[in-house]
Amino acid sequence: MNIRVGFGFDVHRLVEGRDLWMGGIKIDHALGLLGHSDADVLIHAICDALLGAANMRDIGYHFPDTSADTLDIDSKILLRKTVALIATKGYIVGNIDATICAEHPKMNPHIPTMKTCLAETIGTDEDNISIKATTTERLGFTGREEGISAYATVLIAKTS
Repeated sequence: MNIRVGFGFDVHRLVEGRDLWMGGIKIDHALGLLGHSDADVLIHAICDALLGAANMRDIGYHFPDTSADTLDIDSKILLRKTVALIATKGYIVGNIDATICAEHPKMNPHIPTMKTCLAETIGTDEDNISIKATTTERLGFTGREEGISAYATVLIAKTS
């Protein structure tokens, strides 16, 4: 079996007047993430990791922030398209291990729902998705609550 590993990272600024989307779900918060799409940093990091593992460049290459087609798009659509893209090279998702860095809101209460949503979006078992949450101990832009970042590591396997 041919397996590959990929790593992804994304960050977006927190602003007023936007919904906060994380892991495919809307989280009640006074601020949301600024971006061309819905700015779901967790999904974006996962997409980059999947594309990197398949040696298919990055999310901005496939879904540019200059395209009207991706303006305000639901990132779950980007994730489905990413899984379809890696499938064109014969790969399936093995597992995902991701970390969200945010001071507020607290992400841990939302992790089970995120896992369910991502598993349904990808078409995999929830046990193949690990999501963790951490803070930066009030240090840096995350600590000042200026933005949220996410990291993802994935394993993909060749099916043919």
